[in-house]
Amino acid sequence: QVQLVESGGGLVQAGGSLRLSCTASRRDFRIYSMGWYRQAPGKQRELVAAITSGGGTDYSDSVKGRFTISRDNGKNTLYLQMNSLKPEDTAVYYCNTRDLSFQWGQGTQVTVSS
Repeated sequence: QVQLVESGGGLVQAGGSLRLSCTASRRDFRIYSMGWYRQAPGKQRELVAAITSGGGTDYSDSVKGRFTISRDNGKNTLYLQMNSLKPEDTAVYYCNTRDLSFQWGQGTQVTVSS
């Protein structure tokens, strides 16, 4: 069973930055299109950023221009650079494949204070 371990979350003031990491225990990580998802209290989990195996990226309108997704296939790691954070970005952030092939990890909490 593939393990996904997210890290890098924390408490930050509005306008601040965080960099999230997600490491997968799978050597063929490079073949998967991956995504960062988030779930705020009382809301459904949503996809905010995605990256293909070839490096093509896509973002939800809510984070476009502020977040950057990237990957290091040599380290089996996915990243999310989050800048200009807003209180509405507060959520638990998760990574997974675009088709949700892997079991969800524990996520990492991001809290943005106003």
